Amino acid sequence: MAAGQGLREHLRLGRKGLAIGVDIGGTKVAAGVVDADGRILSQAKRSTPGNDPRAVEQVIVELVEELGRGHRIWSVGIGAAGWMDLDGGTVLFSPHLAWRNEPLRDNLQRLLRRPVLLTNDADAAGWAEWRFGAGRAENRLVCITLGTGIGGAMVMDGRLERGRFGVAGEFGHQIIVPGGHRCECGNRGCWEQYASGNALGREARELAAANSPVAQELLKAVHGDVESITGVIVTELAEAGDRTSRELIEDVGEWLGLGLANLAAALDPGTFVIGGGLCDAGELLVAPARKAFARNLTGRGFRPAARIELAALGPNAGLIGAADLSRVSSRMHS
Repeated sequence: MAAGQGLREHLRLGRKGLAIGVDIGGTKVAAGVVDADGRILSQAKRSTPGNDPRAVEQVIVELVEELGRGHRIWSVGIGAAGWMDLDGGTVLFSPHLAWRNEPLRDNLQRLLRRPVLLTNDADAAGWAEWRFGAGRAENRLVCITLGTGIGGAMVMDGRLERGRFGVAGEFGHQIIVPGGHRCECGNRGCWEQYASGNALGREARELAAANSPVAQELLKAVHGDVESITGVIVTELAEAGDRTSRELIEDVGEWLGLGLANLAAALDPGTFVIGGGLCDAGELLVAPARKAFARNLTGRGFRPAARIELAALGPNAGLIGAADLSRVSSRMHS
């Protein structure tokens, strides 16, 4: 652990300047000025302007120019959902935006006249949790982001592990139920169809559509409009004590723990950090996940087991990680 702490200090001191992190989502673009200790000094947001790549670039430029006033900015980090090439210059594919083999880094460096780093949003969040959050004490970290689907990142011995082709960490698409629910990726039975915010909402809607007597609180919360039931609503009802909503979250937690056991068998991390919007459920989600993990772990009882922790940085992890990666990247890869 001492070596990991030394690396963190090396990265912190290696370049003390400020950086701007930009987190591009399907509905909003969030940006912030971040210092060498991961503190956000100022923030701004814009709506994501449809799926026009040029319009998105212009929004990024506007945010960087707005936040750059009054600060001396060294670099800009961009975190976005999608696959990036290993060089970090091109978005190979983004599910939310019309980026297909888009040379985004060069485009933005030309517009911003600053160094730009491009990274996957889950990688950015995982890096932030390793540097400043729940993974600070861990040198072999796997970060899971639970939202609409499941994103993933690995920080191994102080480096993001992106695989041979740059597309590692797509944990949500491990097939966990052969022939199961159809996934947007084209396969059936992917993990994110059972352990994500979308999965929670789908299961609640199916229960409510059957007019089950145990779903009456769900129906009351949406005034009978079954299709408006979301994972967020289920989580809110669970926190308020609704037994059915708690059972639905427990089911998702059990699927989460099963998938983590599979990842432990393959990757053997010391810690899993669980982040994303679904983690608003807190221990209602993580407690059953820990139980299912322990029950399904290969060699259980005869091997050390990874810790499972909730993320510490919340929705700002992506922009913090993107900013920090851009700030330290030249030293990290030297």
